[in-house]
Amino acid sequence: MALDRGARPRNGLDPRRARGHHLGSLSDALKADDTGLGLSSSDIGLAGAVYVAGACVGALLFGQLTDRFGRKKLFLLTLGVYLVGTVLTAFSMNPLWYFVCRFITGAGIGGEYAAINPAIDELIPAKYRGRIDIAINGSFWVGAAFGAMLTVPLLDPDVVTNQEIGWRAAFALGAILAVGILIVRRNVPESPRWLFIHGREEEAERIVRDIEETVERESGTTLDGVSETLTIRQRKTIPLTTIAKTVFTLYPKRTVLCLALFVGQAFLYNAFFFTYGDSLSTFLDVKQTGWYIAAFAASNFAGALILGSLFDTVGRVKMIAGTYILSGVLLAVAGLMLGDLTAVQLTIFGMVIFFFASAGASAAYLTASEVFPMETRALCIAFFYAIGTAAGGISGPLYFGSLIDSATESGDIVGIAPGYFVGAALMVVGGIVAIFLGVHAEQETLENVARPLTAEDDDTTSGSEKSQPTPA
Repeated sequence: MALDRGARPRNGLDPRRARGHHLGSLSDALKADDTGLGLSSSDIGLAGAVYVAGACVGALLFGQLTDRFGRKKLFLLTLGVYLVGTVLTAFSMNPLWYFVCRFITGAGIGGEYAAINPAIDELIPAKYRGRIDIAINGSFWVGAAFGAMLTVPLLDPDVVTNQEIGWRAAFALGAILAVGILIVRRNVPESPRWLFIHGREEEAERIVRDIEETVERESGTTLDGVSETLTIRQRKTIPLTTIAKTVFTLYPKRTVLCLALFVGQAFLYNAFFFTYGDSLSTFLDVKQTGWYIAAFAASNFAGALILGSLFDTVGRVKMIAGTYILSGVLLAVAGLMLGDLTAVQLTIFGMVIFFFASAGASAAYLTASEVFPMETRALCIAFFYAIGTAAGGISGPLYFGSLIDSATESGDIVGIAPGYFVGAALMVVGGIVAIFLGVHAEQETLENVARPLTAEDDDTTSGSEKSQPTPA
């Protein structure tokens, strides 16, 4: 079965575009005692931490299920969980309800990371894997921009006089895009690699054959054949002990690499973005933060889209190290200048910083997805996402929320700067780790980057073993 011969499947996955939460631009509306939920700045930070905690739990839960029951089933299920959480948020009656809904929404998003990244990488040819994976991960910001712009009219008292209706409608309408994506995803095929290893080789062959026939018909060319084979011992499940051994014993350097990348990007993003809108409105007298967040989000997506191809040509290690270190240094500079920046200047700084950081952060998910064996791919992503996010994504919003409260008391935005410096330092460390431990996975098939666990003893073939052509 040729899994990677230059055939590019149709029905773009386009995952998680609906994920773009617009919490930052809703901060003021949620703080109001009469029309909102009476949340404080610390509560806004806590809501971010609860959301990320849900994402950690969802990643670990759905990651294991993704490796066991398949990519497609789980990326449909996790999107459904996200959809339910978002709709229920619109009906929040008190802070506790709101926090619970944010946890459910986060659980769906965490599961998305675990299910979507393996599906992308196991369907896309090696030549294009980096740019497509990074662009799709970066499409998160399309949803963020959509959500931010949606709040502009909904939170404008001249357009919607009842602000309670406005913020509730913002959450409810944000779920519409998720419904559209859910419909599109029904046409995305299951991973042929996953099907083959789980004993469903006929279905895997049919999917690959359909993709190749479509490519040949539309391009007018004939795809080259393959001759190199790989023997696979088909297994229904992989024990957690085997997965743990794979992560910590077989690939300890790759484990350190992924942890460094995930901690850095999680702290940087969650600490900055969860409180960005709050910072604009609290210290820089911005009444409508939606346009600012939309511009910030557009820059993030542009970075992933424009820089993505370089991860396939210049290489993974150089690009990951470069984007991490550069964005970290620029964030530190922004922290030093924070007291002198206007709202527009702060946004421009953020757009430049995260133009690079977005591509690097997306590459963290790409790295975790491609440097470990196929049988452990989803759970490995879930593990690193959970650990990295727990370290940076939970502590980050809580830390920044406390910094905002302290800075509010003193009336000086400079009080937020220590958070910038911590995020900057962690990003630079992640980039340095990538220089020494990074994996040159560009243009390589997944099986060459990390040999499947089920292929370790392929010199002896039993009745439960099958041979497939090795991807070119």
